Amino acid sequence: MLLRLYNRYFSKDKDFVEKLRPLLGFTPSHLRLFKLAFSHRSSPTDSSKSYAIQNNERLEYLGDAVLGTIVAEYLFKKYPDSDEGFLTKMRSKIVKRNSLDRLGDKMGLDVFLSENINLRLSKSMLGNAVEALVGAIYLDRGYPKTKTYVIQKILRKYLDIHELERIDDNYKSQLLECCQKHGQSVAYKLVARYKFEKRDRFKVAVLVNGERVAIADDFNKKSAEQTASEKAMISLGILSEEEEED
Repeated sequence: MLLRLYNRYFSKDKDFVEKLRPLLGFTPSHLRLFKLAFSHRSSPTDSSKSYAIQNNERLEYLGDAVLGTIVAEYLFKKYPDSDEGFLTKMRSKIVKRNSLDRLGDKMGLDVFLSENINLRLSKSMLGNAVEALVGAIYLDRGYPKTKTYVIQKILRKYLDIHELERIDDNYKSQLLECCQKHGQSVAYKLVARYKFEKRDRFKVAVLVNGERVAIADDFNKKSAEQTASEKAMISLGILSEEEEED
């Protein structure tokens, strides 16, 4: 309590605290965690520290696990009569990369990231910051407080859970079904595998009747296939860009 009061009124970072309070709903005790949550690998570095503690990647790793657990528990209690398959699909819709990117944008995390990043902000930076923020809150306040924050300040504030129920975001399955109806074959080809931000990244092409229709890349091969399928559906006129944005 005393540390939070100090951070709010006497700390040299009290301006940062005042920006954080509307986002968090509380004054954090460990400000360095939240500064780190908004520090990308492109941020100015301190040569006295190792690479691993200069950016938000470790917090992102932790937040990913905590967020997944909270969302799983939330869905488990919200849908007591739903089976494992439904719950898994709903969780995926919430925590998948594109969803987190949109959440980061709605939460206004670009305001915090732009102060620490030398490069143009990308959508993935926003999604990564959501996970890192959850990780920071978990270390600062513990699991119960983090769960309350995620449910009240993220899920209920920025997501229409009932709208998600009706959305079928398995573009790979949709593309396959549609092409099969027209006697067309669908195949996926790994075009390249390379390192980006010290992680493996996969570039995948989708071919319809042997012809390349779309290409996409992601840190996960399955995610790259889904994005390529989505692009292919837009290219083939099966899905409009307006529908995709909605």
